[in-house]
Amino acid sequence: MASSTSMSAAVAPPTLINSESLRSLISHRSLIDHFQSSLPKASSSLYNPIRQSHDVSPTSSLLLMPSWSTSPSLPYIGVKLVTFFPDNSAINLPGVHASYVLFSSTNGQPLASIDGTEMTLIRTSCVSGLASRILARDDSRVLVMIGAGAMAPHLIRSHLVARPSLKKVVIWNRTVEKARKLAEKMKESVELDGVCFESNNGCLDELVEMGDIVSCATNSEVPLVKGQKLKPGAHLDLVGSFKHSMKECDDEAIKRGRVFVDNEAALVEAGELVGAFERGVIEKKDIGGNLVELVTGEKVGRSNSEEITVFKSVGSAVVDILAAQLVYETYMQQQHK
Repeated sequence: MASSTSMSAAVAPPTLINSESLRSLISHRSLIDHFQSSLPKASSSLYNPIRQSHDVSPTSSLLLMPSWSTSPSLPYIGVKLVTFFPDNSAINLPGVHASYVLFSSTNGQPLASIDGTEMTLIRTSCVSGLASRILARDDSRVLVMIGAGAMAPHLIRSHLVARPSLKKVVIWNRTVEKARKLAEKMKESVELDGVCFESNNGCLDELVEMGDIVSCATNSEVPLVKGQKLKPGAHLDLVGSFKHSMKECDDEAIKRGRVFVDNEAALVEAGELVGAFERGVIEKKDIGGNLVELVTGEKVGRSNSEEITVFKSVGSAVVDILAAQLVYETYMQQQHK
């Protein structure tokens, strides 16, 4: 019988993939494409327990998001651990930190430990990008980005990949300097040549009126986007809220728009939707569909050029494990070249 020492020596240590390595392994385009091709099949073969959310303090939270599949095409178990500390901006730290651990669902062996913070930023933005590819107008020209935090540059890149017709990006943030710095940083990206980047500290209502796509990534608990200001044919992308107290748009935006969600959890977690249901603005049956239904064509997205579409995402373990799959399998392919 083999000794425990020799047995453990035969097991390869899990691969460590930091943020820099992750960015070299996948792009926003490759992940959007991966989601579009993989989501329908994966969603039916994955087990996704309801994620656990625990209040660490009045403002901070710990989230645990597990998922697993025994399908030969997705033989993985994955768990993401997330901390949410929104007050970290005061000490110049990100508000969200995460770690993702990937195991084999065949033998339980740990395969990889991935920087979950960077992976969450990329996968969240690519979910919005995929929705934009389906719901936004083909001739969208102006993207209004509300928020200039860590998520904003990823959302900008994902929307630009999804809608190459976009030629102008206007960034708004409560802290004017953050918006200016992000606009300057995006201008330096060689691959984004041909796109005009601006920051604007003017009236947000006026900026919303300009947007063919309006994307929000904030922790706001007061509505920022007023529905009456959305132009006909606009697409509103809501990323920030995941608690009942959080909301990035008012009831009028929900009422005027045709609303879609990334998954059913949005119906019970997102402040914009929970509040609208409680006030009778819309009913759950009025939701146009989820992302998988849009990808498969089971539900129709945009029906005409004048329709306002709204996409609300709260994240899911499904897109986490699919993102981890692409990261890990791309890494292994490179190692065997």
